[in-house]
Amino acid sequence: QGELVESGGGLVQAGGSLRLSCAASGRTFGSYAMGWFRRAPGKEREFVAAINWSGSTTYYAGSVKGRFTISRDNAKNTAYLQMNSLKPEDTAVYYCAGRSLGPLTTRPNEYDYWGQGTQVTVSS
Repeated sequence: QGELVESGGGLVQAGGSLRLSCAASGRTFGSYAMGWFRRAPGKEREFVAAINWSGSTTYYAGSVKGRFTISRDNAKNTAYLQMNSLKPEDTAVYYCAGRSLGPLTTRPNEYDYWGQGTQVTVSS
């Protein structure tokens, strides 16, 4: 059975950068819309960014627009989230998700596959 595996999380100072990766296996990754979500302690899961199957269309939450960039490399079955100018409020567990049918979406219940999450901690 295929899966999504995130990596690249860690501890970084405010103003720093991290690049998260989401590696897919056993699936037709190239046809999937992909999304990134996050859950901070004591808060609901929230949408961060999404990208369509080809990479031609992206969408961002207002809180990260201009700082984060979502991308994908279908030849490597991998999606990425480049995070710049990180703030303490970006601290959360970050999850990637894949949607097998349909366009990119901000709704988590419309994604079919989820990774296990990777912790991002931004110190002030």
